[in-house]
Amino acid sequence: MALSDYITNDIKPLSSTRHIGEVQKIFNQLTYSHIPIQKDGFYIGCISETDIYAFDSKKPITDILYTIEGFYTREDALWIDVLEIFAQNDANILPVLSKENEYLGYYELKDIISLFKTTPFFSENGSLLIVEKGYNDYTFSEVSQIVESNNAKLLGLFVSKIKNDVVQLTIKVGVSGLNTIIQSFRRYGYNIISGHEDDAYIENLKERSDYLNKYLNL
Repeated sequence: MALSDYITNDIKPLSSTRHIGEVQKIFNQLTYSHIPIQKDGFYIGCISETDIYAFDSKKPITDILYTIEGFYTREDALWIDVLEIFAQNDANILPVLSKENEYLGYYELKDIISLFKTTPFFSENGSLLIVEKGYNDYTFSEVSQIVESNNAKLLGLFVSKIKNDVVQLTIKVGVSGLNTIIQSFRRYGYNIISGHEDDAYIENLKERSDYLNKYLNL
């Protein structure tokens, strides 16, 4: 099924001349984070549920156009780009425009998430590994080389966190045992955040620690 098949158009953009109270009532009936707004027949952005209740219900939307969030996507956008726009705007509804800027409808976040779940990253059997390294010290090509040099298939890789110049990578590998891959990542200076339960290095340290504690308690 094409991504555009998920476009829903049962919600039309509200005119900016409508009163804020009308928008508040609509939000009371829906579970959407935003509602699209139009001016002079053209989509100008969305107003959020968080903002709308802060204003006088008797005023028109035109009085608060400065709160409008102008995010949208195109009908030919890739699903991964669509998912990114959802995340950047903390929204569960995303207006879709044609190349001529005509409002076509909207995507729901749950539908896009369902597409993500059908990718090999989720659907194929494999093991997950989370590693981290300095922002300027890692490359996707290096990560791929580490995985594939251990005769494993890379099913997915993405940056899952960036904090204090440290990047966290979530990797899915199409193998059952990750011991050799984990050791390879350590040799290349990666910190292992989460790995397979068969991580021999961790198990070895745990065994030595248990032995040492037993010795000290004699």
